[in-house]
Amino acid sequence: MRISKVVFIKNALILTVSSLIIRFIGMFFRIWLAGAVGSEGMGLYTQIFSFYVLASAFASTGINTAVTRLVSEELANGNPKGVRKILTKCVIVTLFVALCSAVIIFFGADFISERLIGDPRATEAIKTLTFSLPFMGLSSCLKGYFIARKKSGPGGSAQIFEQLARIGIIVFIFSRRAAAGIGEACRWVILGDGLAEVCSFLYIYLAFLFDKRKNLPKRVGSSPPYSVLSKLRHIALPITVGRYLNSILRTAESLLVPKKLCESGLSSADALSVFGVIKGMALPLIFFPASFLSALSTLLIPEMSEAAARNQTYKVKYTVSRSIGITLITALPVAVIFFYAGRELGSIFYHDPDSGEMIKLLAPIIPLMYLDSVCDGLLKGLDQQVFIFRSSMTDSAIRLGLIMISLPRFGIIGFIGIMYLSNAFTCILNLCRLIKISGAEFSLFRRVVFPGVTALTVGTVAYLLLERFSLPDIPFVLLFSILTVGFYALIALKFGIITKDDIT
Repeated sequence: MRISKVVFIKNALILTVSSLIIRFIGMFFRIWLAGAVGSEGMGLYTQIFSFYVLASAFASTGINTAVTRLVSEELANGNPKGVRKILTKCVIVTLFVALCSAVIIFFGADFISERLIGDPRATEAIKTLTFSLPFMGLSSCLKGYFIARKKSGPGGSAQIFEQLARIGIIVFIFSRRAAAGIGEACRWVILGDGLAEVCSFLYIYLAFLFDKRKNLPKRVGSSPPYSVLSKLRHIALPITVGRYLNSILRTAESLLVPKKLCESGLSSADALSVFGVIKGMALPLIFFPASFLSALSTLLIPEMSEAAARNQTYKVKYTVSRSIGITLITALPVAVIFFYAGRELGSIFYHDPDSGEMIKLLAPIIPLMYLDSVCDGLLKGLDQQVFIFRSSMTDSAIRLGLIMISLPRFGIIGFIGIMYLSNAFTCILNLCRLIKISGAEFSLFRRVVFPGVTALTVGTVAYLLLERFSLPDIPFVLLFSILTVGFYALIALKFGIITKDDIT
């Protein structure tokens, strides 16, 4: 096994394990948080957090990918001085953008809460989130540097530390004081999110200082033979603008959905509760098994960028084909498990039958969600950020239009239908683009039809078998998952859907 493959697998394992730990801890924290603030509180928090995502997208999103790609090139050329210059310029740009974003949101908090969210209780929480934006942007730069260095440990451990700090701070605040209302409770949660970002930055900055002394000598190398700012514009601007506009549209969606649900006949509290169940409970649980795929998506950016720069067309084609295959092999049985065991999972984790119903309804689009995430990383590594920007904007615009038209008439079922259409649209669009530019082979029968039918058949038989025994929720989910995955894997290995190359 080549050294590069060993390093890639090692980094994938590190990111996967850290992501699993983060998701596992975060899932149980969300269960606790849902109990502390209620489904209505989760709905309001989700709307406030959408502005957090909006601000963070502008402060950090594109810069991470830009740092990873530019630093990878300079490290490949053995140019520590070039790496230092890139990092300096990226830090300056990040701080400027983050501070501007923070100022705009802070002074616009009243307008955002009263006119956009329509709930004055959100004002203080929105103001509170702004102080963490510079730290978030700086952390993003440093995480991009470590991914370029093919060292996943510092970034992964920083995320774990951030999650633990978030939980500790929020639980401590709630244990000391009783919230005067949902608005104050949301402010405390946002405060915990912000302080955790500061802790994460301090952690990864210390790791960077140690790494810099050893690997970035000051007098070795030369300045990059190009304008760093020009390169930043080329790489980061489309990603940042695309993510920012997409976040604006998604934020508009978060504000619009509860209002349109009210027009379908729900009360304001019920509309927030339903929205909170989908965004704050069902979707986080659905994305929990995707830890390995998230790691794969992150690590593929420098790998694909390096292969494309060296005109290694076979490596690009091979990597794309394997990544698509592994993603679908993983996602299809996961979708079957969530479909048949959705109610039990909602009962186990949230003690909420509504969340179980939502998990079951959303389960069939899990393969599309997972595959789109991996395609996104591959396309960014192949310098396709402009295409991603266009497809994302188109998707968001279509979603908003459909929300305005369908939700007043069809209610929450209309929103579920929109999620199906949206995920299918972006996944198919990005997959077709990826296959076209990489030349990768894709067999619909081998990658989708046969494994999909196999997973569904095995899952159905396992469900009908276990249903007769009336098992408690936890034993049922465990046995059902083991039977489904086990027999699916055996059949897939027997017929060559999973090969030795896929698991080594």
